[in-house]
Amino acid sequence: MIASFRLLNGRRVLRVVIAGAWVVMAIAALVALIAVASGHDAASALTALWHGSLGSRYAIFSATLVRATPLILTGLAVALAFTAGVWNIGAEGQLLAGGTAATVTALLTGPSLGWASWPLSLAVGGLAGAAWAFLPAWLRRRFGVLEVISTIMMNFVALYLVGYLVRGPLQEPLRIYPQSAPIPEVARLPLLVDGARLHVGFVLALLCAVGLWWGLLSTAAGFRVRVAGSNADAARSAGLIDVGRTTMRAFLVSGLLAGLAGAVEVTGVTYSLYENLSPGYGYTAIAVALVGSLHPVLTVFSGVLFGALEAGASAMQRDAGVPSVLATVVEASIILLLLGATAFRGVGLRQALRTRSRRQTRSDPLTEGS
Repeated sequence: MIASFRLLNGRRVLRVVIAGAWVVMAIAALVALIAVASGHDAASALTALWHGSLGSRYAIFSATLVRATPLILTGLAVALAFTAGVWNIGAEGQLLAGGTAATVTALLTGPSLGWASWPLSLAVGGLAGAAWAFLPAWLRRRFGVLEVISTIMMNFVALYLVGYLVRGPLQEPLRIYPQSAPIPEVARLPLLVDGARLHVGFVLALLCAVGLWWGLLSTAAGFRVRVAGSNADAARSAGLIDVGRTTMRAFLVSGLLAGLAGAVEVTGVTYSLYENLSPGYGYTAIAVALVGSLHPVLTVFSGVLFGALEAGASAMQRDAGVPSVLATVVEASIILLLLGATAFRGVGLRQALRTRSRRQTRSDPLTEGS
């Protein structure tokens, strides 16, 4: 069945709200359960989770939404790839490639271009992400190499490349810390809220979500992506869609979005290239896309939800002594629950279709006559 990206009607909005409420309750229950199992107070952990994520203006605009921005962009990257039938697990490497390219661009052009440096840095970062995705995309199309393996390998190449750069050619002038020199202030993203860290990158992430939703729903290219992802064999048999070209283009755009996430992180948050620039945004993006049902608009809400979880996890470690790795455990548990629910729903759907087919066969006069 071709994925649906139509406007959310009242009934579907209600289903989304109910599903979101279940996810929130599942997060709270998992946090409490794991906190108790690890010897911590559940009430203190949940209180810290709330105060660190949504409990204040600062928590919302300086923690949750800032964390959500790269998660939304990488979540959109994964959602697009999965919709096209491409298992792009390389958003982490593409993010690092984009962050590296944006850093170099900002350092080189910031003093001369002024404020025009940050849009250029974002554009170069996005193109670097697409370039990093090109090799796995080409290997998949030319030799049938599984993109799951090639993209994971490219993640490690990007990780070690960044480690080399911040200890070598890009290391800060004093050669003390494994990081690049800070980018000029004129190359940094403008802030949206006074006294908070939220930057223009969040608006850019929202625009990307709307643009991707419109492209998948209303353009011929988007239709080809959805058809190729739903049933590549049928698309090939019809002879009207070049599946290889379509999936490769979707792969590259997916890399572009992930690279843009890295560029936004450098120009809007860290202002330098670090060895641990990403705490695993590219991997968490898989959970973000799945919770958002691969729908660009729902991926935004999913990204904010996981951004709140990660911001709250930091507060739990600081205020309640609960290790921040708890967030990773909760994210993995949510994915397993979603996969189980999807499999259960799929079994129920197949049983319903079989029952309906049998009833139609029995009531078919042509079948009865034969």
